[in-house]
Amino acid sequence: MTGYHWGRVLGREEEEYERKIPDRVLIKRLMEYVLKSKRKLVIAIVAVLLASLTGLVPPYLLKVAIDNYISVGNLTGLTFISLILIGVYLAYWLSDYQRTYQISWLGQNMVNEIRKQLFSHLQDLSFSFYDQSEAGRIISRVTNDTDTLSQIFVQGVVMVISDILTLVGIVTLMLLMNVHLTLVTLLVVPLLLASTFAFQSRLRRAFRATRKKIAQVTSRLQESISGIREIQSFTRERDTIEVFRQANIENLQANVQAGKLFALLLPIIQIIGAVGTCIVLWYSGILTLGGGVTLGVVVAFLLLVTRFFRPIVDLTTFYNTIQSAMAAAERIFETLDTKPEIADASDALELPTVKGEILFENITFGYDSSYPVLRDINVRIEHGKTLAIVGPTGAGKSTFVKLLSRFYEPQSGTIKVDGYNISKLTQESLRRQMGVVLQEPFLFSGTVMENIRYGKLDATEEEVENVAKMVGAYKFILQLSKGYKTDVGERGTRLSLGQRQLVSFARALLRNPPILILDEATSSVDPYTELIIKRGLAVLLKNRTSLVIAHRLSTVRNADNIIVLNNGRIVEEGNHGELMKKKGLYRRLYEKQFKDI
Repeated sequence: MTGYHWGRVLGREEEEYERKIPDRVLIKRLMEYVLKSKRKLVIAIVAVLLASLTGLVPPYLLKVAIDNYISVGNLTGLTFISLILIGVYLAYWLSDYQRTYQISWLGQNMVNEIRKQLFSHLQDLSFSFYDQSEAGRIISRVTNDTDTLSQIFVQGVVMVISDILTLVGIVTLMLLMNVHLTLVTLLVVPLLLASTFAFQSRLRRAFRATRKKIAQVTSRLQESISGIREIQSFTRERDTIEVFRQANIENLQANVQAGKLFALLLPIIQIIGAVGTCIVLWYSGILTLGGGVTLGVVVAFLLLVTRFFRPIVDLTTFYNTIQSAMAAAERIFETLDTKPEIADASDALELPTVKGEILFENITFGYDSSYPVLRDINVRIEHGKTLAIVGPTGAGKSTFVKLLSRFYEPQSGTIKVDGYNISKLTQESLRRQMGVVLQEPFLFSGTVMENIRYGKLDATEEEVENVAKMVGAYKFILQLSKGYKTDVGERGTRLSLGQRQLVSFARALLRNPPILILDEATSSVDPYTELIIKRGLAVLLKNRTSLVIAHRLSTVRNADNIIVLNNGRIVEEGNHGELMKKKGLYRRLYEKQFKDI
């Protein structure tokens, strides 16, 4: 691996990341992944040994050929040594192929194992982790950091072993052939090391700059793609292009500067190597003329000298570059070591099929425990009844239902479903009893059929079509170009917001849960779609316990019970008629926002 490649990979390291875990601990954990494939690792090590050894044999064989056979005109011996040389080259090519293949396999297998483990772990982490983490950084752990491990840790460590073996072999052969010539060869090594170290800090800064600039380019690109509708709506295309152009230019300049530094370092190393070769040539010529060495020794030495300097350069850059892999490993293990805040107890119970009676007892909760979002919440929802939750923005409505789903744990109090304390249940068995429809419906890339079927993966096409009819989605689906087989696009962008919401309704109904949560599910749709949804809701809410967070209160008036939240507390409770008579917050909200409904 060349110094330039090392520098390129090093540029991915996050500039401000501070290491906390010792290298030996990280290496031990990384080796656990490599050692899972012991057979491949043994083959790779054997291949490295063979490639290193067979790569050193040809210069020595040339010495033997020149001194023992060519100089005396022994054609038979020359033919024999030539055949041996061909065999050595074949052995080198085969071992080098195995070395390259096995190293690549080990690296990619490590990436596969770590990515698989990371992705599985991310599915188990609580909402609080995602509240505090940027999506881009999480994605970077799964993609860039694992790639860095593959390119540096596996390939780098094996290449260092190969370089060390090569250096030891070269010096050993040189010493066996001529001690004086060996010492002359080593004269330029201090100069080579000094030059490499002098450039390392400058190269490190240069490649860090390239990482920062390409991150800015990526950020601008992501923003422009995500915000293309806003950009075009406000006719900011030219401004966006200019901002991206500037970021791109800065990235170009940073890469040119890094390339310039490396372009300067490479000739210096080559010049030092050439000087070393010339010194060896000059001194060996003197020794040859004086009868001190043979012509074969001179030729072998010159061939070995050309291979002598590259491993030294690789080894001098290895320590700094391996730190990039260690930083990547630390970020990966930091994620893997993050424990879910919500975890099933070892004796957690499986919740059987429930009727859906829900009880909140003295619930207090805050995302920051010093600032409660909900305070002393007490409410009972009978099975098959509908509870509407209303209140100003920030009153704690969505938090209320997140606690029921155990996405967060309350600081005090208990929540029960059919008498079961949900903190004593497995999360999967609890959430299996619930259907959720959000204000911003999320559809996966795929067809309409696949998105509805997400509620029940083994559902038949007939079942999917039936629920689509029941919620009022059937008509618009048949008008799509391919009906149920229509691809909805990323996040469902090929459907209107109302259509996406109807699909999410069908998905929830297909699951047929005893408990249904509607989190402002009709607040973002047009009046016509809301009318269709309202009809579907009559089917959706029938014979199941429902919690409806309402912004536009199209379903509130028919709810069995309504609680009004304000500053985290229940300030009013009753049905629509009772609350209107109280002339409190509910009536003010209704008259202000919903009197025309």
